This record gives sequence, C-alpha cells and structure tokens, in this order.
Amino acid sequence: MVSSSPEASGPDQPASSATSVSPSTVPGLWRRMACWLYEGMLLFAVAMTAGWLFSALSQMRNAVDETRRPLLLAYLFVVFGMYFVWFWSKGQTLGMKTWNIRIVDRQGRPVTQARAFVRYLLSWIWLLPPLALHPLLGVPVVETLVLLFGWIAVWAVLARFHPERQFWHDAWAGTRLITSKPMSRR
Repeated sequence: MVSSSPEASGPDQPASSATSVSPSTVPGLWRRMACWLYEGMLLFAVAMTAGWLFSALSQMRNAVDETRRPLLLAYLFVVFGMYFVWFWSKGQTLGMKTWNIRIVDRQGRPVTQARAFVRYLLSWIWLLPPLALHPLLGVPVVETLVLLFGWIAVWAVLARFHPERQFWHDAWAGTRLITSKPMSRR
C-alpha cells in the first residue's frame, strides 16, 4: 500500500507493496472530477493573463485574427504545459491541494518533470478528439460542445475499468492520483 508521504516507499519495502494501491487511497471519481472543474476555473485566470500578455506584445486586436490565432493557441498550450509540469513535479496543483489529491509515480515517488510532461501531453485526450471535429469536419460549435461534454463523461467513466480506478492517461504516463493532504513547503 502507498501512503500519502513520499518517504514511505523506500528501498527497504518490497516492490509489490509499492505497486498496489488501496482503494481507500485512490480519490473517488466525483472528487477527481470536481478537482478537474476547479482546476479549469484556475486555468481560466492563467489563460486570461497569458492571452492578455500575448495580445499586448503581438498587437493582436481580437481573437478572430486568422494570422495570430494559431500562435495564441500554441502559446497557451506552452503556458498550460509549464503550469502543469511545474506543479505536478512538485506533487500538487492548486486545485489538487484544495481537493486533497496528489500525483505520484507507480512506486509512490514524486513525479519527475519528464513524466509530468508525458502526462500533460496524454491528458489532452480529454479534450482534443471532440475539439478537432470543429475545424476538421466543420461541426458547429454547439454540437462540438455537446460532443466534448459527452467525451469527457465517457473518458471519466472509463476509469472504472482500470484495475486501480485511475484515469487511463495516468496509467499510460506511469502516474497515479492518491488521496493526500496538501504538501507543506520544504
């Protein structure tokens, strides 16, 4: 069993105990989704600040500017990546601290920046497939949003089929979410 402290999975413990997670340490689906929504609200502030900075520096007048919009989206992708990789490599994002969730690797150790980056790329599975339908196939915005919310619901429910009830992008990235109090500053 993995405890909430990274020191608990040391070299003196057997490998089998570090790889199995007790169902009580895995946060419930509703709590993980509430954390996901809360994180989205926090990211709105990050996106607004980053978007304002990009617009000011590039003299972008509106979001419909066809020449600069792809650059803005790429810039936001990088900014979001820096946010998540930084916080995940520290153990918790701001939303995860609020909901008492922490990210660790399969052995219960803190996540490296490389693993956090892989998790960031894989986490786009939550959003990219339905969002890609809008520009590629011309699916109207309202239908794209319905498909997006349906996709998110299906993707969340698929965690029920994982042996440790983790999200599949976590399994593929070699990470997992556990219940944990907010980590103190070191």
